[in-house]
Amino acid sequence: MTEQFATVIPLPAPVLLPIEGETASFPVRRVYCVGRNYADHAIEMGHDPSREPPFFFQKNPDNLLPNSDFPYPPLSSDVHHEVELVIALKSGGADIPAERALDYIYGYAVGIDFTRRDLQGEAKKLGRPWEVGKAFEHSGPVSAIVPATRVGHPDKGGIWLMRNGESAQRGDLSQMIWKVPEIIAELSKLFTLAPGDVIMTGTPAGVGPVARGDKITCAVDGVASLVLNVV
Repeated sequence: MTEQFATVIPLPAPVLLPIEGETASFPVRRVYCVGRNYADHAIEMGHDPSREPPFFFQKNPDNLLPNSDFPYPPLSSDVHHEVELVIALKSGGADIPAERALDYIYGYAVGIDFTRRDLQGEAKKLGRPWEVGKAFEHSGPVSAIVPATRVGHPDKGGIWLMRNGESAQRGDLSQMIWKVPEIIAELSKLFTLAPGDVIMTGTPAGVGPVARGDKITCAVDGVASLVLNVV
C-alpha cells in the first residue's frame, strides 16, 4: 500500500516538458543557465571573451514555458531575447568526467532566456544576484525536447533567432567557449546533477529588445524550432 502524505497546502503541479513525437513528458527538476558562453556575445555585453571558468546561474523550473506565447513582464521596459541550445539530463551525479558527460543527456531543445535587461543591469551595478532579471514568470520558453537517440549530440550547426521576420541572432554551436560535455562536467563540480535537470547553454551575439506584438522564430538547425508571440 502506498503511504499517503498530508500537506497543509496543495502540492505544486510538476513542470513537464513535451517530448517530440511522444505522449510521455519530461519532468523538470532544476534549470541551470550558462552565462557569456559565446565570445561574440561576451564582447557585445562588454566582457572579455577569454576562456575564464564558466559562469552559472539558475532559473526556476516553473519559469519554463513550453510552446506558448510570452507575456511581457512587469517592472521592465527593456526585455531582451537570448536564443539557446537546451540540454535535458536523464541521469546525474557529482564530478562527472567530460569524456562521459554525453551519456547523461536525454535530449535537446531550443529555448529563449528572456532577460529583464534593465533590472539585470541594476543588479550588476550593485553586485547583487541576477535572479530579478532572469528568473521571472514565463522567462524560459522552450520547444519540445528531441531525444538524443534521434539527433545525436550536436556540436556544430546554426543557432538563430528572427524578430518579425528579420534576422536578429545568428551563430553556430561550434562557437561555444565551453562545449556541452565541459558544461556538464564543470556544473557537476558545483552541484550534484540529477535526472530532470535542464541546462541552457548560452547565447550568440545579437541579443536585443522585444515588444508586445513581436513575432519570434528561433531554432537550432537539425534539432528543434520554436515560434511565439510577445503578448
